Amino acid sequence: MEPTPFEIAVPEADLADLRDRLARTRYAGDFANDDWRLGVPGSYLRALVDHWLTGYDWRGHEARMNALPNFRVDLDGVPVHFVHVRGQGPAPLPLVLTHGWPWTYWDYEQVIGPLTDPVAHGGRPEDAFDVVVPSLPGTAFSGPLERPVGVLETTDLWLRLMRDVLGYERFGAGGGDSGAFVSARLGHSFPEHVVGVHLTFPATVRFGDYGDLRPDDYTDAERSWAEDFARQGERGTAAHMAVHVEDPQTLAWAMNDSPAGLAAWLVERRRNWSDCDGAVERRFSQDDLLTTASLYWLTQTFHTSVRFYAESYRSPWPLAREGRQRITVPTGVAVFPRELLRIPRAFMAREANLTHWTVMPRGGHFAPAEEPALVVDDLRAFFRPLR
Repeated sequence: MEPTPFEIAVPEADLADLRDRLARTRYAGDFANDDWRLGVPGSYLRALVDHWLTGYDWRGHEARMNALPNFRVDLDGVPVHFVHVRGQGPAPLPLVLTHGWPWTYWDYEQVIGPLTDPVAHGGRPEDAFDVVVPSLPGTAFSGPLERPVGVLETTDLWLRLMRDVLGYERFGAGGGDSGAFVSARLGHSFPEHVVGVHLTFPATVRFGDYGDLRPDDYTDAERSWAEDFARQGERGTAAHMAVHVEDPQTLAWAMNDSPAGLAAWLVERRRNWSDCDGAVERRFSQDDLLTTASLYWLTQTFHTSVRFYAESYRSPWPLAREGRQRITVPTGVAVFPRELLRIPRAFMAREANLTHWTVMPRGGHFAPAEEPALVVDDLRAFFRPLR
């Protein structure tokens, strides 16, 4: 299972096809929607598509991606792309960071340098990490994927990646969104290998089952979180989950045919789930948004990336291995104010060996891309006593 160095090199014909499709976009009519209450406004989408067609430089972003060491390995027929950057310090701690949806591995770009070379970024050499950032199976360069893979199998694949491919017997895990559930399961299932788990989303080994949440779990400072929990459908999560779990392939036919439609689907989630006060470009530039869209479009992996939802939710979730029903390894949770879900500390303490808890001043669902410095500081602080 030797990894192969991987160079990102999108064929020019694929870029030409993208330009042609963008130029021929057939826009839907739109009215009474300037406030986004019915979805992405036509005026915004037209401007974004125009930039994608005339101003966005994929080759420049491709070169930035290739500046990092990229690899691919085949694990039981599942292609896995990952970035692997070794740390600069006396004893770097291996750390696997897992993204969610509609993230990509590139959402971790801004944290890789500070984590691997802390001295160059104002830190201490003893805080260095060997950082591994895989693309989830079926997403971007971890494709094409030809069979279902969800959270449970990804957990096993990541253990093999870290231990058998890269030779790390002990390592840390961290992630957000789907990646938080992968990280939680790593800590739950393989405590002999995982030194600790850091989450930017309140994942449990029961995969989104918060049925044991009680009103008295909330402190006075956390009381407003309960109201947010009750209103989470207002941010589009209910419709999002329903279609990704129940009808992912039907949606994929449209998304694989229209880059403008794909961009609209992705950007709406960036706007609704980030700490941007409704102005998505306060957090993400047009180039940021289009790099995410390009990674999905140019690899034709929208369909397998959303099937990750269907496989994860439709497959049975065994709670325990060897009787364990909670995360027993040290667990840290960073609570961002615009995350889709904020769960009280008391609940998470029942679900995990909670040793670290940080309520952040700002940031949302895409924490490493929105607030990379806060994420870096919290990762350093959490893992410092676990080295």
